[in-house]
Amino acid sequence: METNFGHIFTHMLPALESKKNEFHLYGYTTITKEDIWIYCVRKIWRGKDVSQMRTYQIANDILLISPAAFMTYTQIEEQRQSDWFSDVNHEELQILLNPKTNEENK
Repeated sequence: METNFGHIFTHMLPALESKKNEFHLYGYTTITKEDIWIYCVRKIWRGKDVSQMRTYQIANDILLISPAAFMTYTQIEEQRQSDWFSDVNHEELQILLNPKTNEENK
């Protein structure tokens, strides 16, 4: 949660709670109000001056989030942030990336 959005976040708690409850109804029980808020700030309102938006516009944006759009965004973010090769040591990584070179050295 961004600190400059703190007052707006507090003001939007009823809309966020409603959307969280909707997600829970669809079986997405781990989603929190903060997750929804972060999605709005990073995805919906990216590049916008939220402090200049009307309250009804902010609430409408929150209430229009579809579970599919939210889940797609979170999956993409997880893939961007994950380290696919964290369990692979340097030698194994070289074998994976240069299989022909390693076969020639044997």
